[in-house]
Amino acid sequence: MNNTLTSASTIIGLAKKTIEIERDAITHLLTLVNEDFANAINCIITSKGRVVISGIGKSAIIASKIVATLNSTGTPAIFMHAADAIHGDLGTVQDNDVVICISKSGSTPEIKMLIPLLKRGNNKLIAMTGNPDSFLAKQADFLLNTFVKEEACPNGLAPTTSTTAQLVMGDAMAIVLLELKGFSSADFAKYHPGGALGKKLYLRVADIIKNNQVPQVQLDTEVKQVIVEISEKMLGVTAVLDKEKIIGIITDGDIRRMLNIHDNIKGLTAADIMSADPKTVNTDTLAIKALEVMQQKGISQLLAIEDSAYKGVIHLHNLINEGIL
Repeated sequence: MNNTLTSASTIIGLAKKTIEIERDAITHLLTLVNEDFANAINCIITSKGRVVISGIGKSAIIASKIVATLNSTGTPAIFMHAADAIHGDLGTVQDNDVVICISKSGSTPEIKMLIPLLKRGNNKLIAMTGNPDSFLAKQADFLLNTFVKEEACPNGLAPTTSTTAQLVMGDAMAIVLLELKGFSSADFAKYHPGGALGKKLYLRVADIIKNNQVPQVQLDTEVKQVIVEISEKMLGVTAVLDKEKIIGIITDGDIRRMLNIHDNIKGLTAADIMSADPKTVNTDTLAIKALEVMQQKGISQLLAIEDSAYKGVIHLHNLINEGIL
């Protein structure tokens, strides 16, 4: 093995060549999306079962990814390895399921053994292959042609361009199905309740501020007590109220500016240093929307209200901690 360092220009050139080959293959894929693709989509939409996707080798990995994408976008799907199917897992396929077999050549031994077993039932078979003259393509009800001129691998051995084409075709199917089913962001949130993605879709201001303290002072609160309130509540801010009504806001930045101006703070009150008409957000607002407001206004916190009543503070740090930013 040659461990000699290679020039950056050579490395970059090889990387770009790989990307260009795969780009051209994806562009060519546009010419291969035809009526069979449309019929396959309609077959899946009208089916009362799931989509069972099978493959061997690298195509099996792509099949697993397509299954994950379909499941997350509202089309129930399950993966079945072609080799395992002929050794007991064929029972994965139920009566109303649609089966998709993925194979570059369409003629691997496992596929040749699997297809006749599938054909014994009434399941519709969709072939995703780069060889329209293959055994798989000829036996299928619908053909998704993923032909590629060449692999990015210079030896033409490692599946690269071909698996990229399969992946793109699978994404095209998933998005078409999503669009036709009217699958919304709210539906998407149901399938992604965890992690940052789910939180962006369902986490609301109320869910965040319930874990925060609620800093507040009155108009006539002395500045010394204002500083104590901001410090104790640990949000870098306090709301200023006139009884129950929000009148203003004081941030730790306001405190610093006050100390720069006044040598003696005795006698100063919240009313003297607050900023009037603070930005607010309703508690039922999505947290991601609150973040957008902060970014637009160049601020790091918002006062949360519910029916005009002050409920607390949502801070930029809350959103960072939740993984939304």
